[in-house]
Amino acid sequence: MKIRRALATAVALAVTTPAALLAVSPAYADTKPVTQTQEKKSKPTIKELETAVAEAKEAYEKAAKAKADALVELRKTLDELGSTHPLAVTAAAAKQAAKDADAAKTAADQAVTDAKAKLADLPEDATPEQKTAAETAVTEAEATAASAATAKAAADAKATEAVTAVNDARVAAVRAYSVLDKAADDALAAKIAAEAALAQAVKEAEEEEEEEEGDVCEPENDLTAEVTGLPNKLVAGTTTDFALRVTNGSDRNMDEIIAYTGVFATDKTGIKETGKFFRLQWSTKSSPKWQSTGEDDYIDGLGPLKPGSHTDVKLRLTLDKATPAGNGVAFVAADFYNKDGSCGGMTDLNMYEFDVKAAGSKPGKTEDAKPSKAPKPGTGNTGTTPLGSSSGTPAQTGTGGSLAATGSSSATGSIALAGGAAVLLGAAAVFVVRRRKAGSAA
Repeated sequence: MKIRRALATAVALAVTTPAALLAVSPAYADTKPVTQTQEKKSKPTIKELETAVAEAKEAYEKAAKAKADALVELRKTLDELGSTHPLAVTAAAAKQAAKDADAAKTAADQAVTDAKAKLADLPEDATPEQKTAAETAVTEAEATAASAATAKAAADAKATEAVTAVNDARVAAVRAYSVLDKAADDALAAKIAAEAALAQAVKEAEEEEEEEEGDVCEPENDLTAEVTGLPNKLVAGTTTDFALRVTNGSDRNMDEIIAYTGVFATDKTGIKETGKFFRLQWSTKSSPKWQSTGEDDYIDGLGPLKPGSHTDVKLRLTLDKATPAGNGVAFVAADFYNKDGSCGGMTDLNMYEFDVKAAGSKPGKTEDAKPSKAPKPGTGNTGTTPLGSSSGTPAQTGTGGSLAATGSSSATGSIALAGGAAVLLGAAAVFVVRRRKAGSAA
């Protein structure tokens, strides 16, 4: 099985993580790292991956329970640290003692102030005994105030220490919980990685089995693509609006529809640079803004089609004034795919021929260009190789030639995988050769 390196790494994580997580205590866990050696396996088997998933699931369940228990313990501890915990009781008493010491210091400071005021208020005829008594009162008050200041400082220190102890206990409780919180997150990541690795391995095994069995998709031939309103004569320097209708003629749903269009200017010298002379744009009901078809010539996002329903695409073709007189050809096709991986199918590649008149000329009487099955690139003794083919092997198309039969679940992985632009250019090349032969015969 072709398991990518990233998934192999995830598998290793899924195998080694459970043992580490099981070593974490359901209470406040020891933060010392748990180590375990694991033999590296570049290509684990599906059975080994299933075992890794089971172990990762069990480890996650235990880690999640440990986290839940720790959260209950954390809330209880934080609540007690705010009221009945011994550290909280000590802190409350220390804060009250600091408050009382502060009040005592304030009273002592006021006593010093009062004693000094009495000393200053003694009359000039105060006796020596009165002066001595007042001075003694000041001295005693100052001594009391100094003692109160010392007591206050000591009480403040004890209060700060007690509050710090409470805060440290809170931090320790939260940190202890965070260990189990992270362990649960790691266990979940390991579980997801293990499940993803197993799913990828199973998918790749199924794909390899399908490849070995040579599973072939049956194309859907009841999808049609038709152009209406394209004149059989166009004049250089003008713009023409026409439409493409894609119809589901089958009795089942088609999940995603893609259309392909290619318009080419030709003359006796061959295919002209389409982007130089022609500009093809498209719009739909869901995407009303005009958009260019781009280099790949595809129109995506046409949505699903129910049995018997259709979807329309507005097309706008602008011819540059410098477009040489000659011939033009438009090719259209459609494809679909199903999101469940079942096969899609391509329509016939229809071709619409028209004449290109020089700028300023009159087109004369016109009618809608008629469709014809496009020549398959590479068929017939033309001696030419379709444009866009680097290998010399022409891209094939036509009835039953499903380009979506790859089983791709991507819109651009349908016709685009077979080279939509190459198919259209190849058909255009064969068309030019046929024109040349017709001209020689005439």
